[in-house]
Amino acid sequence: MDTLTEQQVKQYNKEGYVAPIDALTKEQALSARKEIEIIEKKMPNEINKSGRYNVHLISPKLDEIVHNSKILDAVEKIIGKDILVCSTTLFIKDSNQKGFVSYHQDAKYIGLEPHNWVSAWVAITDSNEENGCMKMWPGSHLEVKDHVQNFDEGNLLTRGQTVKGVPENEIKPVELKAGQVSLHHPRIVHGSGINKSSDRRIGFVIQSYIGTNVKQTLGKNRVQIARGVDNYNHHEIISRPNSLMSEENLALRAKENKVLQEIFYSGSKKRSEY
Repeated sequence: MDTLTEQQVKQYNKEGYVAPIDALTKEQALSARKEIEIIEKKMPNEINKSGRYNVHLISPKLDEIVHNSKILDAVEKIIGKDILVCSTTLFIKDSNQKGFVSYHQDAKYIGLEPHNWVSAWVAITDSNEENGCMKMWPGSHLEVKDHVQNFDEGNLLTRGQTVKGVPENEIKPVELKAGQVSLHHPRIVHGSGINKSSDRRIGFVIQSYIGTNVKQTLGKNRVQIARGVDNYNHHEIISRPNSLMSEENLALRAKENKVLQEIFYSGSKKRSEY
């Protein structure tokens, strides 16, 4: 059975996102949370703020999610059968933390062209309006919109990049149970509020599942092959981790994160702690 129905593919094309998609069991999501918290305990601040990127390169549990067949089946329906993994991000909002994500479009600053790519937002914990779930502006993916850079306090984005004039009456919350996934288009306007609950909210975002025809125009990411073959050879291929936090994989991740920071801040005279 296909992970996405024909109707869901039509919804994605029309509205710019689709959710929920059942992908992980609750036990798999809990196991991933435990591994994230092991990393936090062993290496405080290693995956905090600007360290939140590419944790799948040091975590076998998150690597398993990246290569999960149910997620890839859904992604294949959107971008085709040849799929590369180009970076991941952890969005952790602790209880009563003031962190939020302003309304923005991923395509504005990531540098991946053409836009034959999709982001998969994986709920490691339940994600709802109380704890700051994602919110989408349906149909806003038809064009790249102007952004301002606010660098505002509490904003979990690199530049505080913000689309102004978002119509709140058109915004739709994307509530997910632990283990469920949403897919969103690189140009859809989305954001999220603060966590007002008594538990942390953890989202693991495969920031970019990209088609093999996609190039990085602002730098040189290295990628993993998730499915199919790469006949374009635009990117260097890297291997998957075989153990938790090995020295080799920690070094690889540090190198990839440095490149990613240069891409995210390309053209900016200022940087935030993210």
